Amino acid sequence: MAIYKIVELGNEVLREPAKKVPRITKSIIKLLYNMTDTLRHSQGVGLAAPQIGVSKQVVVIDLGEGILEMINPEIIEFEGQSTDNEGCLSMTGTMGEVTRAEIIKVKFLDRNGQEHVLQADGLLARAVQHEVDHLNGVLIIDIAEKVWQIKQEE
Repeated sequence: MAIYKIVELGNEVLREPAKKVPRITKSIIKLLYNMTDTLRHSQGVGLAAPQIGVSKQVVVIDLGEGILEMINPEIIEFEGQSTDNEGCLSMTGTMGEVTRAEIIKVKFLDRNGQEHVLQADGLLARAVQHEVDHLNGVLIIDIAEKVWQIKQEE
């Protein structure tokens, strides 16, 4: 498929709420494939469509167990708290200490338009919350208790 350029902090699309997907079309399916290719190429954990300049509520996540595709994800339950360090593909070299819910339930559509409700904890819960934040125009620098820069390997 295709590998998109990941947009960086400063691009307005990262700060705008993404538009709901009204119906799943061939272009949405193609977007999912291309986002998966882009995520794997970047070696990230998750990618939201606004991070490639597309204002649509589409997310892909890969924790090494296969791709989780979510269209119009909505977190419907939160439980507990966990604080950990997070990075972001749109803010290369920036890390933040972020407190998130430890356990969540998220409702979303798959590529076939089927609705799912997924309970997630640990890293998956954190990744879903991070990507849903992107769909709402929220970045880790907005919610982190601490933010710092790390040096990139040359």
